[in-house]
Amino acid sequence: MDNLFFWTSKLVWLFVSPASLLFMWLGAGVVLLWMRKEKWAKATLTCLAMSVFFLGLLPVGEWILIPLENRYPPNPSLESVDGIIVLAGAEDALLTSVWDQVVLSESAERDLSFMMLARQFPEAQLVFSGGTGSLLNQQYKAADAAERLFSEQGLDTARIIFERGSRNTYESALLSKGLVNPEPGQRWVLITTGWHMPRSMGIFCRIGWTVTPYPVDFQTRGVNNFRIDWGFSLRLISIGVKEWLGLTVYRLTGRSC
Repeated sequence: MDNLFFWTSKLVWLFVSPASLLFMWLGAGVVLLWMRKEKWAKATLTCLAMSVFFLGLLPVGEWILIPLENRYPPNPSLESVDGIIVLAGAEDALLTSVWDQVVLSESAERDLSFMMLARQFPEAQLVFSGGTGSLLNQQYKAADAAERLFSEQGLDTARIIFERGSRNTYESALLSKGLVNPEPGQRWVLITTGWHMPRSMGIFCRIGWTVTPYPVDFQTRGVNNFRIDWGFSLRLISIGVKEWLGLTVYRLTGRSC
């Protein structure tokens, strides 16, 4: 069932991502032109052009992400910590292997915060959780790139439990819990990106692992400021749409509270 869920989620996103939908919209307009349906083609392409214009002019991606990033406050007060877990997402394991040096993405704050808290709480258990979400390159594991990063930055990797088998957030939580067997009453800190935290917390709730959210890597200013600033990019829109879909699907399939 987990394999079916993994493959289905990856394949469905190929067709419903904003970039794919815009491309199919454009393709439909071109097909209508070749079919000499000028009226329908003009209407289709005009609507497409207007959509691209407004997506590029307005901060739509930020509007989608703000409710997710505002769900949990940053920098929670931490007085005593029994364990710290960070979810993969900052590491590019494939490029790390190709170039023989650690390559990180825009989510590097996940690993930076993990190292900071690991030094702040030297007695805490440490867990890095993440294999790969790739369909074709399963041999390149985020945990391998992270282990090299932590070692190069002077963190004692013997303190860290590396979970390498997961392909998505649900598997990360489930497999990590099986590795550390957290005891009731322990205070664990969960580090992940701000917009990813609501789904992550729902998953940890579902598997019965109480954690304190430590969101990082924010992409917005947290307020719905209206502004006009031309710069067409689907990155934040795609992130937001994918995360809201993930929240919905995980709840419907019983993987999240």
